[in-house]
This record gives sequence, structure tokens and C-alpha cells, in this order.
Amino acid sequence: MTGSYEQAGLYVHVPFCLTRCGYCDFNAYAGLGHLADRYVEALRREAGLAAPVWSGTGFASVFFGGGTPTTLDPDVLAHLLGDLRSTFAVAPDAEVTVEANPDTVDGPSLRRLLEGGVTRLSFGVQSFDPAVLRSLERVHSAAAARRAYGAAREAGFRDVNLDLIYGAEGETPASWERTLREASALGPNHLSCYALTVEPATSLGRRLAAGRTPPPDPDAQADLYDLACDLLAGAGFDHYEVSNWARPGKHCRHNLGYWEGRPYLGLGAGAHSFRNGVRWWNVRRPEAYLQAVESGRLPIAGEERPTADERRLEALLLGLRTSGGIPWTWVQADRFAPILEGGLGERRGDRFVLTERGLLLANEVVTALA
Repeated sequence: MTGSYEQAGLYVHVPFCLTRCGYCDFNAYAGLGHLADRYVEALRREAGLAAPVWSGTGFASVFFGGGTPTTLDPDVLAHLLGDLRSTFAVAPDAEVTVEANPDTVDGPSLRRLLEGGVTRLSFGVQSFDPAVLRSLERVHSAAAARRAYGAAREAGFRDVNLDLIYGAEGETPASWERTLREASALGPNHLSCYALTVEPATSLGRRLAAGRTPPPDPDAQADLYDLACDLLAGAGFDHYEVSNWARPGKHCRHNLGYWEGRPYLGLGAGAHSFRNGVRWWNVRRPEAYLQAVESGRLPIAGEERPTADERRLEALLLGLRTSGGIPWTWVQADRFAPILEGGLGERRGDRFVLTERGLLLANEVVTALA
């Protein structure tokens, strides 16, 4: 197909996991692997149902997220990617990312993904500290993460991201620094570092509610964030979004699309889409998703049309989360004064950007500017 490659993104949700981690609030499920074949076929059918609306739209990125997409056979993922390229106007040089658990890949599977057109891997490592991994109820070990990373590089992947989480029970500044140093030393192009958040419906949330585990300490997490900023800057990483660092030229094209307000289409259970000021989302439960698509219907559960004020607020928040900031003219100049005086932001030419400390407080800054 042809298209203008207007930098839209295509997200494909794979909800299957080996186990469900205690902190996870994503639309992910263990024990549903028996649905995999039907689910992949439903993704193909949903793509066909959605394609007419997106005719003429070019896609600059494809992102397989989850869940754990690599619980699917690599041949299945490769063929699915090929089908999506046939259905949509995916740019020949599109960034194609697959999220992976270290225990679900090996050399042959990674080579097959690369041959099938995947250009970027994102490993859910979370920590290199065994105690922290146990606290997070991760099933892989630090050694498995190292092996998976090495296998990816040996297979020929040039772009590899490591996902890390900070602020879990038992983590200290020293252990977080060791994780950062080990992650950096491996040589990834990209690192994502997320503060642990606790959602009530998760296993961790229930343990916290019962008093069996302490809540994350925001002040301690802020210190760990500062540590990441300092250490990764010293290692040559560009802090280009609140939770994301990359080598020069290695920013995640797909995620930048979200932050820059570009259109995106989500396929799969619970996936979200956005275009022309309208946001919509699919039914969450995989069984309900299958029932809808197998009946020949788009599995849309709802939509929202933000008001002009809501769109402005969202644009401020998304823009200020990134190192590019927002145009200075978006806000009355006097509203910037207390933020500049507090060292949370600065003017760079015709842009207003947040400092490292300001990025940590981005929500509060937006509230002050709105």
C-alpha cells in the first residue's frame, strides 16, 4: 500500500504472560496461552476491519506490547508483522519494536524476529538486584537478563532498550546505582526508568492494603530519580522524556509519537487509538475481544472527544514531559516566573523546557501553568 507516512504509530497488544507480576496493572494475563492462535487471527481480522478508515495514512512505527509478545512463536510474530505491512502503509524504514521478557527469547528466536522485520527490542529487566526482582515478583533472574541482552546483540539487533523500575521494597540507593551501572555497562541504546506505582487491584496493592508491605516512599524515589539523572548523563545518555534516556539519535520513535500528539491505531484487547482529536479504546477482556472480532465487529468499547481546554492541558503535559518542552507563546509570560525562579524550568530560545527537577514535578508545573 502507499501512503504519506505522516508519522502515525501502530500499536499491537499481546496480553499473554508467563506469570503476572505483583505490581502489574496492565491488561495482561497468565494462563490464557490456549487462546493465542485465535487471538493472532483476530488481530489480523481487526486490522482488516480498521484499514479502510486509515487508508492513505502512513505509519512510521509499529510496537508490539503487552503482556509479553515473545510468548508467541517468533514465526507467528514475523508473519503477523508481514500481514500488517500488507494491510497498512507501514514505512519501509519503520521502527518496529517488540517487548520481551528475558526468559522468553534465545538466539534462534531473536534471529527469526530480526529476519522478520523487527528492528528494536525492549527487555523488561526491572532490576539487576535479586532481592528487588523478588520484591517485584519477577520470574527472570539478573543472569537471564544479561544472557538475553547478549543474545540480542549477537543476533544483530542494533537497537535495544532496557526497562528498569526503581523504588521497590528493599531497594537502596546503592543497589539502584549498581543496577544503573550494570545496565549502562551492557551498552543499550535506550533505558527506561519508571518509579514503582501501586495500583489497588494488583497483588502488590492488596499486600499494601493489608499492611504486609510498605508503600513506596516518594522522597526516596525522588532521590533515586536524581541518581539516575546524574549517572546516566555521565554515561552519555540524553534524558529526552521524564522516564526515558537514549543515546544520541536513538530516541524511541513510537513513544515520541504519543508525546507529540501524533495519531496512533491500537489493535488488540484493551488497545487505545487516537486521531483527529478523538480517542477510543477496545474491550479489555481477551474473550470479549475475540467474540467481537469473530462476529465481524470492531471491538470498540468507548470513545472520548476532549474539549479545547482539555486538549490544551494535555498538550502542555505531554510537551513538558519531553526535553523539547513547549513553545514559549503557549502560556502568558508572567505565569512562567515562579517556575523559573524555583529552578524548575528555563527558557531556551523560543521554547520553555523543564529542568531535571522540574521533570519530576511535571504534573505540578502544568497545574501552575494551566
